[in-house]
Amino acid sequence: MLKKLLEADEVGLRLEWVGGLPLWEAHPTYRHQKAVDRIRGSIRPKEGEACGCVHVADVYIRFPDGSYKRPDIAIFCREPEELDEAITQIPEAVVEVVSRGYEAKDLEIAPRFYLSQGIKDVVVFDPYTLLVLHLRQDGAYRHISPVELELSSCRLTV
Repeated sequence: MLKKLLEADEVGLRLEWVGGLPLWEAHPTYRHQKAVDRIRGSIRPKEGEACGCVHVADVYIRFPDGSYKRPDIAIFCREPEELDEAITQIPEAVVEVVSRGYEAKDLEIAPRFYLSQGIKDVVVFDPYTLLVLHLRQDGAYRHISPVELELSSCRLTV
């Protein structure tokens, strides 16, 4: 499966496999990547937490149900073991930056999927409207960027 996903990348498509359904989108724009870089630069551990807040951008994660997703930012408490294949460690948190034309994927499909897989914090940022959604099992919280968020183990500014 991973080989097919990587082949799509060669023709300019980001392909994901979620719950048995293929989802695709074009490669991200400069605005999108600037937002990802800015957010990644702000990620830091919460005071008194042992989490390393290791963050990676745009890497395949293979979930226990067989799904493959490429979150814009995945945050782990420790380094993933996989270096040359899809990561199987479940992130503590993910951040998705909305891509124009793919709002349904970023705002509806991805958050629900991530929460169903046990991810504690899901953050969705729309760089066009500055809307920031912070979703957890206990609810959804709306903010306007810039905002500092306290996740389960880390802090970041969106």
